[in-house]
Amino acid sequence: MDPSLRSPNGFLSSMADDDFELLRPYLRTVDLVQDSVLAEVGEKLSRVYFPHRGVISLVVNLARGERVQVAMIGRDSFFGSMSLLGGDPLVLNSAAVIVPGAASVIDIDRVRTAAEQSATLRALLLRHALAIYLQSQQTAGCNAAHTVESRLARCLLQTHDLSGGNKLYITQESLAQMIGARRNSVSLVASTLQQADFIHYSRGHIEIIDLDGLKKTACECYGTVKAQYDRLVKPRSVS
Repeated sequence: MDPSLRSPNGFLSSMADDDFELLRPYLRTVDLVQDSVLAEVGEKLSRVYFPHRGVISLVVNLARGERVQVAMIGRDSFFGSMSLLGGDPLVLNSAAVIVPGAASVIDIDRVRTAAEQSATLRALLLRHALAIYLQSQQTAGCNAAHTVESRLARCLLQTHDLSGGNKLYITQESLAQMIGARRNSVSLVASTLQQADFIHYSRGHIEIIDLDGLKKTACECYGTVKAQYDRLVKPRSVS
């Protein structure tokens, strides 16, 4: 089978044929329902998710109830890498769906067994896990150092790339969580981006109108995360 026709998910489509056959019989498709929680910190992860469309947010839960995003996973990767590669499959970050869509899922033990049988699959899993880890580091630095406007532009660009569409369904609460800002600050900045004709925003519906304008507004973290991913994963993937 042509790898590009194998799956809408970049990880699955980039696998070697023999490796994909280790997983194929056990893959099934599920909906990614907006705001649904896929895993909470401390739980034992039972399934791995390979998004076709939609975006999964990895978040840190703080003592006063705040939830701050540390990374996003979309159609180019998968959720469950850290639990797969560690000795204990406990969830390290909560995961929730911020953009609805669909995904292939598989029991985590099936992936573990396949990885034990294939060095190439283990290497691919490791590269994706490292890309997500580096994204979380960059996000932490970004939220600490950059303006709300540049962070929101960066997040919208990343969400566009991961979901594959210009029309996004994201609530203000989710946007605030994504960039570690207050909801009223997000509302003001979203209004500014709309006045600049970069986006159209209305009641949780965002349409990206001007990608170049958002790129000029975003901080360097958007380009840095994209370059890190390309270096680790994209050269080995099937375009």
